[in-house]
Amino acid sequence: MTGNRPSPSKAARWSLLLGYGAIGTVMAAGQAPLGWWWATICAAALLFYSLPVHATPKEWGWRLWAAGTGYFGASLFWIVEPFFIEPERHGWMAPFALVLMAGGLALFWAASGWLAARLAYGRGRLPALVGGIVGFELLRGWVFTGFPWAMLGHVLVGTPFMQLAALGGAGALSLLVLVVALLPALGSRLPQRMGGFAASVVLMAGLWVWGNAQTDLPPPQDHVIRLAQPNAPQSEKWQGDNPQRFFNRLLDQTAAPADPAPALVVWPETAVPFFLEYAGDGLMMMAQAAHEHGPETQLAFGVQRYDGARYFNSLAVLDITAQVTQVYDKHHLVPFGEYVPLSEFLLGTGLAGFAAQVLSGYSAGHGPALLDMGPLGQALPLICYESIFPRHLRGTERPDWVLQVTNDAWFGELTGPFQHLAQARLRAVEQGLPVLRAANTGVSAVIDARGGLVAELGLGETGFIDALLPGALPATLYARYGDIPVWGLVVLILSGAGAARRARRMESGVNTR
Repeated sequence: MTGNRPSPSKAARWSLLLGYGAIGTVMAAGQAPLGWWWATICAAALLFYSLPVHATPKEWGWRLWAAGTGYFGASLFWIVEPFFIEPERHGWMAPFALVLMAGGLALFWAASGWLAARLAYGRGRLPALVGGIVGFELLRGWVFTGFPWAMLGHVLVGTPFMQLAALGGAGALSLLVLVVALLPALGSRLPQRMGGFAASVVLMAGLWVWGNAQTDLPPPQDHVIRLAQPNAPQSEKWQGDNPQRFFNRLLDQTAAPADPAPALVVWPETAVPFFLEYAGDGLMMMAQAAHEHGPETQLAFGVQRYDGARYFNSLAVLDITAQVTQVYDKHHLVPFGEYVPLSEFLLGTGLAGFAAQVLSGYSAGHGPALLDMGPLGQALPLICYESIFPRHLRGTERPDWVLQVTNDAWFGELTGPFQHLAQARLRAVEQGLPVLRAANTGVSAVIDARGGLVAELGLGETGFIDALLPGALPATLYARYGDIPVWGLVVLILSGAGAARRARRMESGVNTR
């Protein structure tokens, strides 16, 4: 008589899912600002070890979804911060936003688990899971316009392992995290697991030494750039007389004496309290402040502008005659935060632009573009959210440096601004380019082409940074080929897992004849 396996009770199933959620939560400890990358690796190893290798694809999917929900919930809890700028109006939406965001992104992990269990057999499912998670992480940067935040590889930013991103981007770092966690879990017996652990240690030690050896940097340029940080909290920025007060603060920071004088002063995203087309005396006041340093000093500033029924989140460049010489419009907008998806399709072009502005939204610019900064070279502008997408740094001719303006006051003070800064450092390594980052409330930073922090102004501080513009390295492998090498590894891993299962089936078929 053959008995059926008893199905677990609801309480047991919930306990199981909560356990996997707890593992995912610990995995999030590697994200900034904690940066406990070793905790992420240890928790990932526990995840691999705890997965029953003969469970159904559905069971694997649920377990991975629970782990992913814990991971993204802990990594992205800053997502609630914008709802508390005006808590009396929007605070009630915060928990729904976090639950939907965490549970939705966890579907990528669930799909990885289901795919691995369908594709491979036994412990061969674990390497397939590694390939699946990395592959779906890369897809996450594209699906529904993309959201490649809190990738597993981001936990290695600030460590020597970060230099691996010059070869394969964040995907290569995620692959490293998972492979190191996987090796001890592959064996079925203790000696095999100890051997896997030793292999992980050797791999990490080798890459640590290699990463530390990547220290070659070109000399900085002779030009000083000033990054202004007015420290205007979002809840206060537009209240009463504060817009003028913060504007005056930026003027004072711009005119502050320096030796040598800055060739460029940078203000953060949406720094000025007027539309570009209705500046009044504002542009002249800004030009006069910059003129304190001489006739060659330029001023780049975040500003809102409009064109007919369309409104744009922009970066403009001003000369000392108060003439706007260049304008860049942000092209990758935050869905529902900066625009209404499908509004043009549903409402028509003109009405959509008006409706989007009514809902505090913008229209998208034409795409990545370079700014000709004269003796400073070609700069690639990025406004806030755009910096999390590596592909936007490969959409033009190669620039000399990257200029990011942002308002991280939306992200709170605990985790979001530090995670955003970590991604800016990663972009520098991936491209071999310096990144200059002006943030409203911080963290403003000068980042060299190896991702190092040359200078920074902390979160919640008021002031400015004067620093020489760092030099650029030659184009990296990632700058030339993007994620193609990592995609190749993902396909190789998944193909190998599938081939191993087919070979096992064929062998079993022969043995049963």
